[in-house]
Amino acid sequence: MPTYYIMDLAQGMAETVAAEMPSAAEIAACRWLTRMSLRSTARSSPARIPGGLNWYRCRTAGTPNADLALFSGRTIDQPSCFIAGANDWGAYQKPGDLELMRESACTQMLDCHLVPGAGHWVQQEQPERVTSLLLDFLNRAA
Repeated sequence: MPTYYIMDLAQGMAETVAAEMPSAAEIAACRWLTRMSLRSTARSSPARIPGGLNWYRCRTAGTPNADLALFSGRTIDQPSCFIAGANDWGAYQKPGDLELMRESACTQMLDCHLVPGAGHWVQQEQPERVTSLLLDFLNRAA
C-alpha cells in the first residue's frame, strides 16, 4: 500500500509527501501551470478551483451513488483508449482496477497509456504526447 494512503507512523503529511514532490528544477521548468496563470485563474474565476474540488468532496461524502448504480455491471462496447499520467496516483488508487477496466469494463480496449513525466493533468502537462496518442487511436478506431 503506498505511503500516501497509510503514512509512516513517524512522519506527518508534509514529510510523507515530500518524497513525491517535484524538484525545484522541475517546478521552475513547468510550462503548463505557472504561478501567474494560477493567480490569474483564481482572480478571474474564483469558483473554478473550489468548484471542481467540491464535486469530489460531494462524491465521497458518504451519500449513496444511486445515479451511478444505473451503470453497475455494464460495459463500454466500442473502441476505447485510456490515457493517464504515470505520476497520477488516481491510476493506482484501487489496486487491480486498471486491469479490470482493460479486461472487463471496456470490451474493445485498444490502448492503455501511462504517460511518463505527467501527473493528473496529463493533457496540460504533455499535450503533444496526448494529441499523438489520441490521433493514433482515432485512426485505428475509425
